[in-house]
Amino acid sequence: MRPPAASASAHDPAASAPDAFQALATAQRLAKRGLRRLLCLQVARTALRLGFAATAAMAVGRLVMGEPVASWLVPLMIVFLLAACVAGFAADGAQASAETAVSIGLRELAGKRLDEMPARRLQSLSVGSVIVSMQRHPEAVAALVVGHRAASTMMAAGPLLAAAALFLVSWQAALLVICLTPVMILFFALIGDAIRRRADAQERAFGRLAGQFADRIRTLPTILANHATSSEEAKLARRLEAYADNTMGVLRIAFANAGIIDFFASLSIAILAVFLGLGHLKLAMIPGFSNLELWQSLFILMTAPEYFAPFRRFSEQYHAKAEGLAAADALDRLLDAEPLRAKVLPVLDRLSVTLPPHGLVAIIGPSGSGKSTLLRRLAGLEPGRKPGLGPHRLAAEDIAWVSTDAYVPEGTLAEAISWNAGAVDRTRLEDAASAIGLLDDALLPDGLDARLDKGGANLSGGQRLRIAVARAQLSGGTVLADEPTAKLDHETAEAVRRMLLEMSRTRLVVVATHDRNLAAAAHLTVDLTNSDAVEVAA
Repeated sequence: MRPPAASASAHDPAASAPDAFQALATAQRLAKRGLRRLLCLQVARTALRLGFAATAAMAVGRLVMGEPVASWLVPLMIVFLLAACVAGFAADGAQASAETAVSIGLRELAGKRLDEMPARRLQSLSVGSVIVSMQRHPEAVAALVVGHRAASTMMAAGPLLAAAALFLVSWQAALLVICLTPVMILFFALIGDAIRRRADAQERAFGRLAGQFADRIRTLPTILANHATSSEEAKLARRLEAYADNTMGVLRIAFANAGIIDFFASLSIAILAVFLGLGHLKLAMIPGFSNLELWQSLFILMTAPEYFAPFRRFSEQYHAKAEGLAAADALDRLLDAEPLRAKVLPVLDRLSVTLPPHGLVAIIGPSGSGKSTLLRRLAGLEPGRKPGLGPHRLAAEDIAWVSTDAYVPEGTLAEAISWNAGAVDRTRLEDAASAIGLLDDALLPDGLDARLDKGGANLSGGQRLRIAVARAQLSGGTVLADEPTAKLDHETAEAVRRMLLEMSRTRLVVVATHDRNLAAAAHLTVDLTNSDAVEVAA
């Protein structure tokens, strides 16, 4: 039976420093296929809308002027309109599908990265940061590499198509709308830095909120016991208010940017309308705006909004860029975080212990003396130089790990106890579960058929530890137990001691413990109380 997180990264120092995660580059790779399809549909929608504008302008212009309308013109206009609607719906669906695929793929790769992390690095991560990064950041990065990328690409392709269509009717009109483009780009540049700062502040505020909430959930029994619900609620409310303020700051800048784009778009259309009106009324002879047919003027007025539409869509997605970049940076910082450096414990490097083939070995000492570190080094979970162990060597596949953070799969209690042990007779399962008190637990009323959530989310630390003890009893391998009786009631702790002693009769059981009763029953004691020397007593 393999201890949790035992992998090559725990044994190979080079494996503990994998390549950078690069969330943004990974998301861009995942988005390539969906982004190409989305861009094709958006270009098709723009071309079809321009086709509809041309046919509608021709039909309305001829009707107003009392000229005959070709029989094919109205049906063609309807076809263009319906096709543009279909292309629009397909483009929206393609964007949603592409963003979903990217977020799912990114989340799976991030989860794999977490699974491959050395145990010390994984335990050093903030629970709140992990929750935010796995639930919220992939969607933000996906919106950046799909929605924002498509909007920025169409900001070049869409106006070019519209300007080319205008150029066919009046190059002066095309030049007029093009001249207003640098002004909008200038505003994009001016607000870019401001919205990025706001988005970074928003991500930090959300991370603090998630971290504080996760901490309060974990310590909820203590909060209730100390009647501190009101004060903790007030703290969370302040964090929530700070996050809401930062979010509104991002949205205010985004809305202001969209308003600026709408202002210049409306201004350009108004100028075009004035120039065209003066030309039709013969009040001014403006080159490119006079002596035009009515349908041409209508086409110019209908096409001008199409020129500015990509800028408006880009402004709507502009905050997605800032949020996506902040999310990608946060994801990279989390998954590329340097592990907490292990405490320097020279005494462990000098330790030489000859482990017996069977019996109970207790590692004792004050907190911080290196008990758990020694145990994890024995299991191959702790990087660094291993202490001398005499002739006895531990094989990772023969180790049963017992602690409150032992792995619990989703399924039944029977499946959790027999995890990684192959086919086990149900009678043996019942004996192991009964011996440790799992079948008498009121919170597991269905016995071996009790349902457990993924990761044992519906279990207490004591229940998880007892499952690990029962699993170790079935494994038949060496048992390494980290504080196996800590935070247990007297009756449960006594049951754990009895089972560990029972197992130590036929195999090696090594425990790191503060439990005096358990240490007193050990066949061999390693005392790390003195930092300059190690006392070994048989």
